[in-house]
Amino acid sequence: MTESVDCIVVGAGAVGLAIARRLAMAGREVIVIEEADDIGTGTSSRNSEVIHAGIYYAKDSLKARTCVAGKHLLYEFCESHGVEHKRLGKLLVATADDEVAALEDTKEKAAANGVTDLAWVEADELAEMEPNLKAVRALFSPSTGIVDSHAYMLALQGDLEASGGMIAFLSPIVGGRVEDGGVTLETGGDAAMTVSARTLVNAAGLGAQAIARAIDGVPADSVPPLYYSKGTYFTLAGASPFRHLIYPVPVPGGLGTHSTLDLGGQTKFGPDVSWVDEPDYEVDPARAELFYTAIRRYWPGLPHGALQPGYVGIRPKLVGPDKAKYAADFMVQGPDAHGVDGLINLYGIESPGLTASLALADVVAEMAG
Repeated sequence: MTESVDCIVVGAGAVGLAIARRLAMAGREVIVIEEADDIGTGTSSRNSEVIHAGIYYAKDSLKARTCVAGKHLLYEFCESHGVEHKRLGKLLVATADDEVAALEDTKEKAAANGVTDLAWVEADELAEMEPNLKAVRALFSPSTGIVDSHAYMLALQGDLEASGGMIAFLSPIVGGRVEDGGVTLETGGDAAMTVSARTLVNAAGLGAQAIARAIDGVPADSVPPLYYSKGTYFTLAGASPFRHLIYPVPVPGGLGTHSTLDLGGQTKFGPDVSWVDEPDYEVDPARAELFYTAIRRYWPGLPHGALQPGYVGIRPKLVGPDKAKYAADFMVQGPDAHGVDGLINLYGIESPGLTASLALADVVAEMAG
């Protein structure tokens, strides 16, 4: 027997929950289908928990637009829903004179994205702000912060369910087909079901491409390639040396090995970049040596032995290591791209996806009509 529902959202991460909440609050009937047994078990639980300002992304890109808009929406949401967060601010640092030009370029790129609050900090003021930091000059981003990502997702879930939406956990998608008036999905698990929807939003993160390919009638050439970019974090034993987030000058393929804080005050460093053929969540302790070298460029006092293996996240990249310097944009793909009425696919939703989630929900809601 085939059940019928107005909207299905695949994926109960931050972006999927934000989309489902937005659709449910607009009066749509919404079911979220999630293969895991809880919300946010994938990419959403394995990131820096940073609220990004929108500094680095290409002008007019979807990343830039949704990050800047999403940042304001996320701060407002956290305030109204009691989600713990802090506007710590971030220092983008040049550790040598030849890196200052890169900061100047960053300031221009940020301004083009509407981020106009970056301020120069000179060496003497830096010494007062962060005595342990070695830098010749920095940019201060006052709108960068941190958030309890799990509490945020719980609040999204609460709004979704209060608006009549529901989540079907332990429901892996095993197949599907395009039909007149929508898409029908087959799920596995103990509560296997067949369900059709007028609107299907594929927000499955690392699984988005596999979901699209599993649906008969979705053109194969509309599904972009997927590359797994592994990001390792190490945590610091002992008290934090910094009060703000510290980001070195960006490097090709990433933002360098940065220092962030969680809401409990613990310092973590990363993520770095390595490329893997399949998701691999094991921390390689040998990578610590690379971290020591990178971190000591801006914190020479890092004691040896102070780094402890933290955790790993996997970025769903749309470009591989040979093109890593060309940052791919978020892809929100509607019927104009694949020809399937009612289907919206989200691909390559990596950083700053958490920050952008509420703004991405607005984009999807507009496409869904």
